[in-house]
Amino acid sequence: MHCATSGQALHILHLEDSPADHALARLALRRAGLECTLQQVETLADFERALAAQRFDVVLADYRLAGFTALDAWKLVEPLPAPPPFVLLSGAIGEAAAVDAMRLGMADFVAKDDMARLAHVVTRAIEVHEARRARAQAMAELAASQRRLAELTEHLQSSIEQERAAIAREIHDDIGGALAALRFDIAWIRRHSPDPELQRRADTAADMLQQALSASQRIMMNLRPPILDQGLVAAVQWLAANFERRTGVPAQVHTSREHIALPPEVQLVAYRTAQEALTNIVKHAQPGQVRVELADSEGMLTLEVSDDGRGMTPTQRDKPKAFGLKGLQERARTVGGWLDVSSQPGRGTSVVLSIPLPSTQPLVPEPRADHPDNTESTGETPSSAQIPALSPPATPGMPGNTP
Repeated sequence: MHCATSGQALHILHLEDSPADHALARLALRRAGLECTLQQVETLADFERALAAQRFDVVLADYRLAGFTALDAWKLVEPLPAPPPFVLLSGAIGEAAAVDAMRLGMADFVAKDDMARLAHVVTRAIEVHEARRARAQAMAELAASQRRLAELTEHLQSSIEQERAAIAREIHDDIGGALAALRFDIAWIRRHSPDPELQRRADTAADMLQQALSASQRIMMNLRPPILDQGLVAAVQWLAANFERRTGVPAQVHTSREHIALPPEVQLVAYRTAQEALTNIVKHAQPGQVRVELADSEGMLTLEVSDDGRGMTPTQRDKPKAFGLKGLQERARTVGGWLDVSSQPGRGTSVVLSIPLPSTQPLVPEPRADHPDNTESTGETPSSAQIPALSPPATPGMPGNTP
């Protein structure tokens, strides 16, 4: 607040064509102890020039002047980058007109026959104006911070997926290749050795080697599932089939079509969401059945994973270190989507991912009909014969698997 005790004088622009009324306003402010400089202008042109020449803390304006009204002056103030508070000081305006003026954005109204209130109204208008300006600045800074956080999240997720894909390729090319070569060597030793003890040790080594191959395959599937190359529908069906095989809980998959062409980043977000949701079901839900629905319609991809298990309370969902679903929400935001979670104790949980699909984005090509791993979708979970015989991921793609 600017006042006489602060040592900072207010700069007030007074739009008034009566010298007497201007003098009364100056006197009222001085008597109230409000230190200020009051510049009077009478025409709209002079008013506009004054606004352009310097910055004012407050604008006082009569309502009716020669050839124009305060509404015309307000139209010049409102578009300014930092418009000052606009206070009507008039005796020729009714209450209804004053209310309408304030609805337009003017700060307050003082009648000329109640000039003693002028200093209080001016002071309050400045306080409210500064509070609004501080709030707007805080909101802008918060929005900028959230935007930077979203950009950082997107960058981290992209970096993580790229690193996972690179590690998976190295495991496949280096470790997988070495283990495969070693398996052939052990098999050769087993076939050509006449020593029964050596044959027994070769068999033991072959079993351990097979375990290592299975572990490396499982790690590769968790890092970057090759099934994603066959499209999201096939990948989700694979997840559901492995879920059913591991848990014994029926998992039905319903899709809107056999193949859904998607941008790679959208496909990955949807896959990780389904993966995390099924993992949470294994850990917490104890369901009797699970249902997965995948559809694209009217430019929107929708993935829903629901169960009839124990459900969650709001406290369980919002506990401080429950990063599983929070991580999925951040993932969804990186592609312009959102995640909805509904759950009631004893009535199951539903996780719904929604992502807009701009038609301008490049899409993942659909799998070729003659591809040996191409899986036809029937709207239900495919049989084990239709799914590549790969080990299921032991853990989801997101850290902190919590309900």
